[in-house]
Amino acid sequence: GHNLGSDGQARESLREDLQEFLGGEVLLYQLDDLTKVNPVTLETVLRCLQSRYMADTFYTNAGCTLVALNPFKPVPQLYSPELMREYHAAPQPQKLKPHVFTVGEQTYRNVKSLIEPVNQSIVVSGESGAGKTWTSRCLMNFYAVVAASPTSWESHKIAERIEQRILNSNPVMEAFGNACTLRNNNSSRFGKFIQLQLNRAQQMVGAAVQTYLLEKTRVVCQAFSERNFHIFYQICKGASEDERLQWHLPEGAAFSWLPNPERSLEEDCFEVTREAMLHLGIDTPTQNNIFKVLAGLLHLGNIQFAASEDEAQPCQPMDDAKCSVRTAASLLGLQEDVLLKTVQIRTIRAGRQQQLFRKPCPRAECDTRRDCLAKLIYARLFDWLVSVINSSICADTNSWTTFIGLLDVYGFESFPDNSLEQLCINYANEKLQQHFVAHYLRAQQEEYAAEDLEWSFISYQDNQPCLDLIEGSPISICSLINEECRLNRPSSAAQLQTRIETALAGSPCLGHNKLSREPGFIVVHYAGPVRYHTGGLVEKNKDPIPPELTGLLQQSQDPLLLGLFPTNPKEKTQVEPSGQSRAPVLTVVSKFKASLEQLLQVLHSTTPHYIRCIKPNSQSQAQTFVQEEVLSQLEACGLVETIHISAAGFPIRVSHQNFVERYKLLRRLRPCTSSGPHSPYPAKGLPEWCPHAKEATLEPLLQDILHTLPVLTQTKATPGDLAEAMPTPVHCGRTKVFMTDSMLELLECGRDQVLEQCARCIQSGWRRHRQRKQERQRQATILIQAAIRSWLTRKRIQRLHAAATVIKRTWQKWRIRMACLAAEELDDVEEKHLSQAPGSLSTSPLQTRLLEAVIRLWPLGLVLTNTAMGVGNFQRKLVVWACLQLPRGSPSSYTVQTAQQDQAGVTSIRAMPQGSIKFHCKKSPLRYADICPEPSPYSLG
Repeated sequence: GHNLGSDGQARESLREDLQEFLGGEVLLYQLDDLTKVNPVTLETVLRCLQSRYMADTFYTNAGCTLVALNPFKPVPQLYSPELMREYHAAPQPQKLKPHVFTVGEQTYRNVKSLIEPVNQSIVVSGESGAGKTWTSRCLMNFYAVVAASPTSWESHKIAERIEQRILNSNPVMEAFGNACTLRNNNSSRFGKFIQLQLNRAQQMVGAAVQTYLLEKTRVVCQAFSERNFHIFYQICKGASEDERLQWHLPEGAAFSWLPNPERSLEEDCFEVTREAMLHLGIDTPTQNNIFKVLAGLLHLGNIQFAASEDEAQPCQPMDDAKCSVRTAASLLGLQEDVLLKTVQIRTIRAGRQQQLFRKPCPRAECDTRRDCLAKLIYARLFDWLVSVINSSICADTNSWTTFIGLLDVYGFESFPDNSLEQLCINYANEKLQQHFVAHYLRAQQEEYAAEDLEWSFISYQDNQPCLDLIEGSPISICSLINEECRLNRPSSAAQLQTRIETALAGSPCLGHNKLSREPGFIVVHYAGPVRYHTGGLVEKNKDPIPPELTGLLQQSQDPLLLGLFPTNPKEKTQVEPSGQSRAPVLTVVSKFKASLEQLLQVLHSTTPHYIRCIKPNSQSQAQTFVQEEVLSQLEACGLVETIHISAAGFPIRVSHQNFVERYKLLRRLRPCTSSGPHSPYPAKGLPEWCPHAKEATLEPLLQDILHTLPVLTQTKATPGDLAEAMPTPVHCGRTKVFMTDSMLELLECGRDQVLEQCARCIQSGWRRHRQRKQERQRQATILIQAAIRSWLTRKRIQRLHAAATVIKRTWQKWRIRMACLAAEELDDVEEKHLSQAPGSLSTSPLQTRLLEAVIRLWPLGLVLTNTAMGVGNFQRKLVVWACLQLPRGSPSSYTVQTAQQDQAGVTSIRAMPQGSIKFHCKKSPLRYADICPEPSPYSLG
């Protein structure tokens, strides 16, 4: 009773919470993340999405998943290049409004951060018409804008050409691989995984495309109100008059394989496809050849056979189909009779001698062989286009290091008539759903338990029983279908149904519909039950290609078909082995299963991101939100369980070693007192055991890093947000650290902050070092210049000193010479006058003294008179007058002339260094020149 009462109280509380939450529906459109919805139920999530959709808000976060609602109307401002750059330049894109660009930027930054696994993948899922193709196209445009920042102009041109080719691959792939279905006007009828290749600088240098399971049966068979591939309608509507004549496509022509030609879609743009093919390296003649072959397939579909009354005679084409036979053979480069015989007559090899037998085919088999020929040509053409695109956009293996993968696969399908194509498509969606569950739901719960984390487990929908039914071993639907293909007996739809129901009766995902008259079986998928018809299932799985059809196409005169079907002698036809050595037939299911396993291996080696596309209504109308249809999609993709896990769990898991290596820089922010007893992260939150010495070393480092989280939180929080300042919990398990996206963002911000501080320290240290180095260089330069100037000065002084010494010595020599010459001249004069003077002449003592003074001072007077420096002309004359003044006679009677006076006379030997001095004597200045005086001690001689 107590339990019943508590359950009733819980239900009543939940009802009150629902009413309170839904009562504020005006604010529901403001909830960017569905994890903020409280309580999380299908009803609250549905109402929140509806409110946002009606407010033209088409993207909403759901924890680790982005929910994208198809607007069914053009919203150009939502995908502009300016908005792409805004999300790319934002420091924290998660704080902007939810957008597909947020996922794109997150994957791009993960590649730049080099956190293992470095390679990223984005899985775009949803049912047909939900907008998967458009989402993939937007992501490619985003990467083309943000992942191209070359430095040089030449590199910019190369990168721009690569980006243009990658973007041009979209219209070509959509034209040849998409079609209009009941649920979607541009439904992808094949799966593709686009690998965007990035170099070490995180620049997009190339791409590669891998395709899965082209629905080639659509070429020859279209459901009611559906269309063939877009390319057929493009050539019929966009061809010029000359091209129509060349391809035999007159206006208003009717073709059996071209239903609903009157419908005009946005995808029927022929010029866009042709221009894109031209950019991919497919020239105009090759394009015309491709379109001519496609026109030949349309005419091939108009060939109808009449039943033959005689089984031994082949079925003949109807009268109105003969023209189509001629036109198809001409366009395909085949001979008309050879084409008819190949379709009408089957070749059989039997016996040990491998004898050749020819058997006319009934009408149904003729139609089947005609359809097989068309499917074979179109499938080879599609594969050839993919290889051409890859050769045009794929980069060299050595030029790229990481990649971002975009997976765009067909959504979950359930039609009134479901066959092998729908089984493979839904099988792929089951595998992707299992990958999502394994990565985000089951792995988290199992890992939490293994790491000893306290966790309240949430129930989720596990689709493993459905996968066991489809692909399980040893018995499953796929194995039974393949076994029917290996048996050499006609296939029966009822017999296949019986085998499946009998062998797999214990599976909870196998349903029965006893009211249906057509044989089939029901599979309960994660998205809902689907009934598959067994009629024609085995034949489609065999996908038989008669060898004579391949031989026919090898005889074609068309250059394109010759390239698609080369004659290779090593290729022994796999459809004509001998009876005893027959190899296992490679069926469609086997091929698809192998390629799907390869794809999942790639996804497991990357960091996956999920975008769930939701279709608001099945009529593709804008502003129309049908709750029942959206609710079924939410239940199918397990969105509520995803929100529960994301809100309460820790999607980020990093090993202790990687965590310490990446965030050990944060210890620089740790305060000195953070290790005390009041630390917000006590030691008990860490593992109490360390089995290895390495882990024992990591434990204190983990403590130091975790003690810095309060500092980071307070730094990032505003002063008013005290509640938000509390650190987000981080749990340390046995081997890993568990955290939320917000905590990872906080740690990355703190790491960037420390790196910025370190960069500033390095920059300041470098500037200081550079400044000191420049100062030392400047001082050294000054010293060198001073030394050079000193050396030059010494050299100049030495040269001046040497010159002065030379001048001094020359002057001394000249002075001595002049003195000698003057002495000699005076000696001659004295000797002459003394020899002529009377010997008895007596003189007084006064006269004797005057004579001695004149004799002693006269040479000095001559020198002072003729010197050029220090004595003026007047002073010189005074000196001469003082030196030569005689006691008797008038001084006017004596005249002294220098070299500047232009007077005639006898030139004296006493000349100035600058010029000569002329000394004219009208009368000898010596009073007693004719008297020889007595020898005197004052004599100059």
